[in-house]
Amino acid sequence: MTRTAFVTGATSGIGEATVRALVASGWRCVATGRRAERLDALVEELGADKVHPAVFDVREEAAMNVAIAALPGEFADIDLLVNNAGLAQGLKPAQDADLADWQTMIDTNVTAMVRLTRKLLPGLIERKGAIIAIGSVAGSYVYPGGNVYAGSKAFANHFTLALRADLHGTGVRVTSIEPGMVETEFTLVRTGSQEASDDLYRGSDPMTGEDIARTIRWIAELPPHLNINRIELMPVSQDFAGFRVARD
Repeated sequence: MTRTAFVTGATSGIGEATVRALVASGWRCVATGRRAERLDALVEELGADKVHPAVFDVREEAAMNVAIAALPGEFADIDLLVNNAGLAQGLKPAQDADLADWQTMIDTNVTAMVRLTRKLLPGLIERKGAIIAIGSVAGSYVYPGGNVYAGSKAFANHFTLALRADLHGTGVRVTSIEPGMVETEFTLVRTGSQEASDDLYRGSDPMTGEDIARTIRWIAELPPHLNINRIELMPVSQDFAGFRVARD
C-alpha cells in the first residue's frame, strides 16, 4: 500500500531532499512551501501522481486551511507528517536583535508547527501514522546570538517528545530529529550573505539535506512497533561548544 507524507518546507534543503527520498521509496508526498515554481519543478521531476504541490506560507493559517481542504483524494489521507519548515534570521546578541526577526522565528518555528500538527493529528491517529520533526542541536547547546532561534528549537524538540507521551497507546510514532551543521540554503538566510555562508562551511565537510532525508526515510520505514524518540546528528567535524569566561 502506498503511504502519503506531508512535508513542510519542501522547496529546498532538507524538505526537498526528503520528498525525493520518500518518493524514491514508493511514497506519495504533499510538498509545501512558498515558492510555487520550485514545487512545480518537483512535480515535473517526480510525477503528479507522486507529488502534490501545496503552495502556502506556514505562518498564514487561512492559507494552510485552504491547502489542506483542497488535497486530492489520493493525497488526503496523511500517514506521515514531517515538520521541517523553519528559519533563523537576524542572529545577533539579544541586546542588538530586531524584535521583528524574533517574532518571525516564533511564528514559523513554533506557532506554525503547533497549528499544523494539531490540524493533522486526528487523521494521523486514525491511520496510526507518524510525526517526524526537525529540531536542532541548537535546542540543546546554545551559542551567542542563538537566543530566540535556540529557544524555538528547544520548543520543537520538547513539543515533539511531549507528543510522544500524549499519543501513548494510539499507535502513532513520534520522533525528534536534531541535526547539527547542514549545508543548505537555510544558512544563506541565516548569515545574510553567500560569502558568510561559504565561510561557515569552508573545510568542515558538513552534513547535507540528503543525509537528513535518508535518516527521515529510515525512521519512517521502521516496523510499526518501533519508535525512535529522538536522534541527534552532527558532522564529525562539529563538536559541542565549550564554556567561556569573561575576564577583567
